[in-house]
Amino acid sequence: MTHPFPVLFIHGLWLHSTSWQPWIDLFRKEGYAPSAPGWPGDPDTVEEARQNPESIADRGIDDVVDHYAAIIRGMEAPPILVGHSFGGMIAQKLLGQNLAAAAVAIDAAQIKGVLPLPLSALRSTLPVFRNPANKHRAVSLTAEQFRFAFGNALTEKESDALYEQWTIPAPGKPLFEAAAANFNPSSPAKVDTANSGRGPLLLMSGGQDHTVPETVTRATVKQYRHSEAVTEFLAFPDRGHSLTIDSGWREVADEALAWLRRQHLEARR
Repeated sequence: MTHPFPVLFIHGLWLHSTSWQPWIDLFRKEGYAPSAPGWPGDPDTVEEARQNPESIADRGIDDVVDHYAAIIRGMEAPPILVGHSFGGMIAQKLLGQNLAAAAVAIDAAQIKGVLPLPLSALRSTLPVFRNPANKHRAVSLTAEQFRFAFGNALTEKESDALYEQWTIPAPGKPLFEAAAANFNPSSPAKVDTANSGRGPLLLMSGGQDHTVPETVTRATVKQYRHSEAVTEFLAFPDRGHSLTIDSGWREVADEALAWLRRQHLEARR
């Protein structure tokens, strides 16, 4: 008897987990068993998250990893992980811990070992870093800040519509932890990149991404050079950080599905 292969979607900063709904519908249609639980403390809806930012505040990388690890341990089989931005970093950490069958990390936040970020990435995160107290707070983006960080490859109209539909406050702590990663030997942003027994990993990048520029993703790929496990890279030259939620999301999702099939991770196991 075959069973649908579980897929766990992990969102990043400033987006609610429900932003994965089109992906969930597609993956379910393709025969997988998808779900998108939020980060610890995330309310069920965008509106609740905006009204209650303190529920999200002061959650660090390890808190999020432990939260998803507990979810995975309650599943019948290790899932495929699909993560965006910080969700892509979380997916890599869980894959390195052998808790997942495979991972697709889309515009993943920089892991320990990746060199300092380009200026556009620093500008994207300035709303958090301008105040050290934001490490323990949840911070919201303005529509203009969202356009630079996420929607720079879109029309202003589409970017503003996505902002209204999906954005929520985000904890500042993961950004502070990632920024200090290369100075902290035990940084929570450290990933077991040398694990040769893990499942396959696909790193995707938007070539116009301001928040996680393609140079960061390419540098992340190099961190895996000592692993014999499958590590592949795919770029979308004309896409920004919004590539999982904007009008071109289907192209990204279809590439992820095609890659999973090439890894023999068909919808049913």
